[in-house]
Amino acid sequence: MKDKLFESEAKVMEILWERGSLTAKEISLIAADTIGWNKNTTYTVIKKLESKGFIRRDEPNFICTPLVSRGEAGKTEAKSLVDRIFGGSRKALFSALLEDEELSESDIAQLKELIENRSK
Repeated sequence: MKDKLFESEAKVMEILWERGSLTAKEISLIAADTIGWNKNTTYTVIKKLESKGFIRRDEPNFICTPLVSRGEAGKTEAKSLVDRIFGGSRKALFSALLEDEELSESDIAQLKELIENRSK
């Protein structure tokens, strides 16, 4: 996955990740209720997501199915952030994230475990 999710596209993907496959009409009703979008805006975003390969639309009723998981999108976005803002340095990203954060012993233990499991 090399295409970036823009904010509007991420909003539609969130709807699909939370609820699973939905018709375009169902997505537009949810987006109208939660985001305040009109039907045309939602359909435009759905078309963009389909052309980028993030979702698939099937007949009947234009059922939209996510083709990219939240985790995959998160990894791509995180890599993009690390590359753009931190010169590719994950260490610099973590330093920035943790600099002003109070961490409990449990948080520290979980972070250590993630790092240790990564090196296995």
